[in-house]
Amino acid sequence: MGATFAKWRAVYTIGENTPSKDCMKENAITLAKYASVCQELDIVPIVEPEVLIDGKHSIEECFKVTAQNLDVLFRELQKANVFIPGLILKTSMVISGQDSNGKSSPEDVARMTLKCLKEHVPENIGGIVFLSGGQEDEEATINLNEMHKMGPLPWPLTFSYARAIQNPALLYWAKNPNETLHAQELLVERARANSLASVGEYKK
Repeated sequence: MGATFAKWRAVYTIGENTPSKDCMKENAITLAKYASVCQELDIVPIVEPEVLIDGKHSIEECFKVTAQNLDVLFRELQKANVFIPGLILKTSMVISGQDSNGKSSPEDVARMTLKCLKEHVPENIGGIVFLSGGQEDEEATINLNEMHKMGPLPWPLTFSYARAIQNPALLYWAKNPNETLHAQELLVERARANSLASVGEYKK
């Protein structure tokens, strides 16, 4: 059919007893099987283990769960003989939950996320992209920009946002359905901002 890449997403909620070890293991096995089949068919697999921002968890709890889950995931990918340089990891940032008492600063998000990725993701991976995962539009941009300011990084690191790029255009277009051009300009503006953030050159 002409596809050159595909994506499989698994989600994990941080709670008192979640995600369980069994949850992480079974999702990792499924993601590894999918990635292996993709590579057999000359399709680049994008593997997306999303740790949800929903909840009251701290940034430290998010770090712990994300680190454990990445270890399980890459162990299963290696067991399945997945070619890691031909794999893209689409991941959430290490960030406190939306309902937590304190909001994580961009510096903390960048520092904790990079620490987690450097310690638990192989350096030879094809690339890492972030989902925005419920972050505010500007927040997702600033957090990515901050990571690149802390470089150099061992792997390509960029964005794969949907809502954080589309939101301004969709909100405007919903109220002004005849003003297509300005809606397009808003979309381009957010795309440009994140492009700059992906090289650490975004300025608010």
